[in-house]
Amino acid sequence: MARINDGGNKLGLAAAVLAVVALLLAAGPYLGKLKKPAPEAAAAPALAKVVYHADFADPRRFSAMLTSINNMVTTYQSDLVEYDVRIVFVSHGIRFVTDDPLRGTLFAEDALLKERRQDLRSRLQSLQEVQGVKLELCNITRVAVNLDEAKLMAGVELVQSGVVRLAELQHQGFAYLKIE
Repeated sequence: MARINDGGNKLGLAAAVLAVVALLLAAGPYLGKLKKPAPEAAAAPALAKVVYHADFADPRRFSAMLTSINNMVTTYQSDLVEYDVRIVFVSHGIRFVTDDPLRGTLFAEDALLKERRQDLRSRLQSLQEVQGVKLELCNITRVAVNLDEAKLMAGVELVQSGVVRLAELQHQGFAYLKIE
């Protein structure tokens, strides 16, 4: 690089400017490949969309799922994030949206569910009524066990097919979660 002297050497100054411009032009293609950090606002989605899949019979697993959902919506609320959280009940999951013991079906109430049903029901209702979690039940499952719609928990929406609904929601950008 040309040295500029304090005596006002205009030729030296012009050479220095030209050298810097030449360096920038030469480096141009490489500078464009550098990644710029994304702004913080762009990282957070406008609406957090999550669907939980409940197709299991285990009350302990269902309890863990309810805890997970409560932690999620509480976090979203404290972070002021709008959310749409849903649970789609399929197969054995029907046990958690009715008080009917479903005797004579594959989904019949067992001793553990009988013992924990009231606690699970009140937690689920709280998520639904207070936290706005939506509950959707596979109508194919309901029809298969011949369960009257009136025996479902208030606010449970019937969907034609639970697995189809899960696929639809995933195509709409919902994150899919299943508690194991």
